[in-house]
Amino acid sequence: MVRFGRHVVTLCAVGALLLAGGCGRSADASTGTTASGVQAGGDVAESPDAPVEGPAADAGSVGLGAAPTKPPSTTKAPTPRKTVKKKSPPRHATTEKLPPAPPKPAAGCTKPRYVGTQASRADAKAALTDAASRTYWPSSAPSLRVPLNLVKATAYQESGWQSNIVACDGGVGLMQVMADTATFVNQRFDQSYDIDEYRDNAALGANYLAWLIKYFGDVYFEGDYSADPADCADHSDLCLLNAVIAAYNFGPGAVDTDAGLKIPNPQYVDNVRSLMTNCECLNW
Repeated sequence: MVRFGRHVVTLCAVGALLLAGGCGRSADASTGTTASGVQAGGDVAESPDAPVEGPAADAGSVGLGAAPTKPPSTTKAPTPRKTVKKKSPPRHATTEKLPPAPPKPAAGCTKPRYVGTQASRADAKAALTDAASRTYWPSSAPSLRVPLNLVKATAYQESGWQSNIVACDGGVGLMQVMADTATFVNQRFDQSYDIDEYRDNAALGANYLAWLIKYFGDVYFEGDYSADPADCADHSDLCLLNAVIAAYNFGPGAVDTDAGLKIPNPQYVDNVRSLMTNCECLNW
């Protein structure tokens, strides 16, 4: 999974990051990649421009999109509303099963590869916007929405909005979706999204974010599905948004632990949160 204007990086730098597990995808607690899953019985509504690459970042903790430099601000930061800070909220039992761990990066792979034609920024923006606008749980959680800036920031962190990139660990496209993630989404929601088609890839990534919001909202936040940055004082607080971002990167099993809610990758979380407000991609 990926963590966290700017200049184009070299292909080797991008490859090193991706090989280090820097692309967002599905995984379990034992891996540095994302795991995918969708709640059983869930429902989903029916469903210029050169490649963009972020600068190289710290291997193993960040990915293609680097966090922007935050300009000095004279405005007062919003007061957090439902911040849980460092103490895990009570956990509610769930029968939800997480998917298997994804495969490790291919032996000898040192850089990502590119397959097919890169979608334009305009096309990528349209796909991500459409994916974020859907009501993924119209019956069981109609109030649940996936914030558009979260989808855009995650895509930038994961791939730099490159729709045709394939990482060494198998992460594909805009949202660096893993094959297991696509399988879970398609099976659980009776869909047939194609991981290699950029519009479907955007839908798969946003669908997975929706599942994470519902999973953690149900298990730790009493059915509250508001993934609002104002609920988190900082990137290490145990709020819903931070849990969702962390789990997209490391997998829900690394965040929902036997010891309660954890944020094992605060740097990645900080990068995505920064991109949600400062990413140049928000203006594309």
